[in-house]
Amino acid sequence: MTEGFIPPHGGYKDLLSHQKAEIVYDATVYFCDRFIDRRSRTHDQMVQAARSGKQNIIEGSMAFGTSKETEIKLTNVARASLEELLADYRDFLRTRGLRLWEKDSKEALYVRRLGNNRSHESYKSYKTNETNETNETYETYRPYIETRPPEVVANIIICLIHQANYLLDRQLKQLETAFVREGGLRERMTKARLTERGKALS
Repeated sequence: MTEGFIPPHGGYKDLLSHQKAEIVYDATVYFCDRFIDRRSRTHDQMVQAARSGKQNIIEGSMAFGTSKETEIKLTNVARASLEELLADYRDFLRTRGLRLWEKDSKEALYVRRLGNNRSHESYKSYKTNETNETNETYETYRPYIETRPPEVVANIIICLIHQANYLLDRQLKQLETAFVREGGLRERMTKARLTERGKALS
């Protein structure tokens, strides 16, 4: 059977960048409800930035079948939203005189060890329809996020945002490489037409 020019798409649930972004969103909703006035603009902005990070990964994944350009654009939007959220958490710590953990501090390293440490497989597993044996969820971090003081919780979420951003950066590089190598929908449609024309002439 001839493969169609619209490839399989929409496997965002197995994409580790989405799993991390969803954890960041759930953690941010909890953080904002607990530590930031719900009537404040900051509360809404942080929740919306976290949501944008998660939702744009989903939308980009769904767009993959028909437009690599759209997937790249939406993945970039997700990355930018999480960077905005990262700045909000840093501002939270800075304006309150609270400590920002160093990248290789014992606390940050502990948070990284809580994850499943398979970030390098993320994009590959998504595009080949291989499923991860264990999906990462908010439950891994709930005991820490929902029991620690705001300084610790903000730093944990900052670590998670860094992880999500790392995954998105790798994902974007893979998308750009695939686009250069394979082109987009128009190129696939042209290839499909030429293949069928060749069959008709043979």
